[in-house]
Amino acid sequence: MDTSAFQIHPQLAQTSYPLASLAYSELRLVDDARYPWILVIPRVPDAVELIDLPPEVRTPVGIEIDHVCRVLRDVFAPYKLNVAALGNQVRQLHVHVIARYVDDPAWPNPVWGVGSSEPYPEDALASRLRLLSAAFQ
Repeated sequence: MDTSAFQIHPQLAQTSYPLASLAYSELRLVDDARYPWILVIPRVPDAVELIDLPPEVRTPVGIEIDHVCRVLRDVFAPYKLNVAALGNQVRQLHVHVIARYVDDPAWPNPVWGVGSSEPYPEDALASRLRLLSAAFQ
């Protein structure tokens, strides 16, 4: 599969930080310190829905999403994981994997539309990126 035309949507790039590159996807840490939140962005140009993934990519991307879920569960011990591919604001296919807790600001509702995002302070961002980068090695 030719991924040369793949680019991360500017809004996703603006609101997240590069975390890791997997075989089929880019991982980015969402810039909201309220939640451990990773975007899984398959490197498939023009993909909007999961069903847009070519058959030979669909299973490996699913395995990568599973891997991200397991890392967040192992590193942060959340009460629940939220996994969603919404795309209502950014059509480019991306999957949100969010570690949730019963005492987080949005619980038990979805995180979207609850309060304002809280950008990571510089030291907390560096620490979170190191922790997660090591988990994806």
